[in-house]
Amino acid sequence: MRRSKCLNRDRIQVYDGHDRILHQRLMALRNEMRTRASTQSTELDAYLVTSYDEHMSDYLMESDERLKFLTGFTGSTGEALVTTKSAALWVDGRYYEQADHELNCDWRIFRNGEHPTISEWIENELTPESRVGADPQLVPHSLWIGLERQLSSHLIKLIKIHRNLVDLVWGARRPAPKLNSIKVQPLRFAGEHWEVKVNKLRSNLTAMKCDAMIVTSLTEVAYILNLRGSDIPYTPVFKAYLLVSNREIILYTNNTRKNMGLLNHLKSHSCHNEYCVQIKEYQDVLRDLRTLSQHWKRILVPSAVVFDMGASEAIHSVLPRELILDRPSPIIFLRAQKNEVEQQGMKRAHIRDAAAMCEVLSYLEERFIAGDHFTELSLAREVDRSRKIQDLSEGPSFRTIVAFGSHSSIPHYTPSNRTDFEITEYGTLLIDSGGQYQDGTTDVSRTIHLGDPSPEQIRAYTNVLIGMIRLSVLTFPENLKPAELDALARGPVWGEMNDYPHGTGHGIGSYSSVHESPISIAYTTKQRYSFKSGYFFSNEPGYYKKGEFGIRLENVLEVHDTGNVHPSGNRFLSFQDVTLVPFESKLIDRSLLSAPEIKWINDYNARIRQLVGDELKRKQKMEAFYWMMNKTRNIPDYRSDSEYGAAVHVGLNFRIVSLILTAVLTNILLSVPFTTFPDF
Repeated sequence: MRRSKCLNRDRIQVYDGHDRILHQRLMALRNEMRTRASTQSTELDAYLVTSYDEHMSDYLMESDERLKFLTGFTGSTGEALVTTKSAALWVDGRYYEQADHELNCDWRIFRNGEHPTISEWIENELTPESRVGADPQLVPHSLWIGLERQLSSHLIKLIKIHRNLVDLVWGARRPAPKLNSIKVQPLRFAGEHWEVKVNKLRSNLTAMKCDAMIVTSLTEVAYILNLRGSDIPYTPVFKAYLLVSNREIILYTNNTRKNMGLLNHLKSHSCHNEYCVQIKEYQDVLRDLRTLSQHWKRILVPSAVVFDMGASEAIHSVLPRELILDRPSPIIFLRAQKNEVEQQGMKRAHIRDAAAMCEVLSYLEERFIAGDHFTELSLAREVDRSRKIQDLSEGPSFRTIVAFGSHSSIPHYTPSNRTDFEITEYGTLLIDSGGQYQDGTTDVSRTIHLGDPSPEQIRAYTNVLIGMIRLSVLTFPENLKPAELDALARGPVWGEMNDYPHGTGHGIGSYSSVHESPISIAYTTKQRYSFKSGYFFSNEPGYYKKGEFGIRLENVLEVHDTGNVHPSGNRFLSFQDVTLVPFESKLIDRSLLSAPEIKWINDYNARIRQLVGDELKRKQKMEAFYWMMNKTRNIPDYRSDSEYGAAVHVGLNFRIVSLILTAVLTNILLSVPFTTFPDF
């Protein structure tokens, strides 16, 4: 990537205070690479830094934000490679522009999935017999073995360095790890006893002829034991490993967390059977795996699947290779299919969350008209405050995104003190936020305009809304893969010769991670996993015009079984929107909408008036109630002659596109034999 802010005829690096600090950290890391005491008696020619903790978590506690400390990059995922003379960062398309803004000119930036890859760049920068170091606890096994294989063909060694070099640079300034209390998730929210979940897991392990499984994902540990924590921002989990065998269950976490409630819940007082949980110190897990594996013939070690990166290289390295079954965790599929209690909880959480959004959006419009000033950061705080006061609220499910004007054209831009814009009537305002509630997790995006939107912005918004509706109304056979649905939502945006650099949808947890496997709707992904009744996922098409404006709309959908059967024997499934936040009526061009699309919007608005209206009246939030009623007025299907002609044209195009997509998807279904996977 040619970084415009780094072009300098004299090749002189000019740093402000923040960039100078980052430059000093980079130089300090290079010094540690040359120090034999730090690198275990071997100098390094390069060092790999990932955005993961020991559990490959989506979000990190502050003490684990090593990539951010070193580079200044605040995105959720990336890999950095530092040599003695150069440095590079790889990010996905969502964070490409963001990384360019945040990194100083010591760094080159590349997109994941494009050339050069990490291995290609290393091969170009280093010579044979060079040594690349990395902390095996912070590198997914799948990434490690792939990189090791590619580098070995060029005689470059990938070396395990057990003293983290970034931590050595960080030193005493590194924040202390959080060891917050562990909370029991009540049965009225979990819907199922943890012993029942463990029994299902053990049945899966028996079917795979495994004696045990090491659970490394924090969200899986929390789910299977009906426990929650607050060690990590935005995700209600605690740092721990879980070992499950046919005879015992061992939870590895800090012993200072023990309390009577936890011990009673896990039946840990006198643990002498297969349905009680022993609690051991967090750092004992690697030692125990070495010892206990001597009695096993096979152990399941989770592999990468969608948003879960699987176990670390450190976990793999302590187990005999011949004992390891490298497969996706069965817990992923147990967790994704919400039980009846969880389904109802998710719906209730989304109603309260919608009330919070109506409150903050009505307040914004009222105070803006009155002359109050808002910035991206001040509005983000207002969004968080509105959610915090809702019943059963446990905080945001990710850092609230408020992006105004040109910032809205940067997918997943996050405001900071250095970039904070004042919000005016002269641009689109994109708000992407979500909440954690004891009975569910939410994720919603809305784009609004506080002035008079341009025809281009209205057309873009309407096309994004049409794409969203087309996915929402779909009925389909259950063996259809999520990636195959992506074209439905992208079609209207593609029609404008545009695309968005993020997936159309992702699975979402129940008082858990806002990004949950196994669902990912993106045409660039290959996956064999299909929808099941009880799954929840996001539907979030977008439109971005670089440097000018951006549009993103997002609802969470629930997967329903229609009760009907496809001729092939597969059941027909459908979707139901559980997000209930009004759209921006001034950004909708009704002449572009077909009659079924107008009906969908009117039906959706009627549900908001009923469900969210009742909640707002219950809380006596009448200003928000009247705002919501105004925003959800019926769209008339009466058209002028010119509008009717445009609608007929759009309707014909929609039917043509639908016929083409149906033919393509039918061919896919008929050409690929239906495969039955274990019923996790």
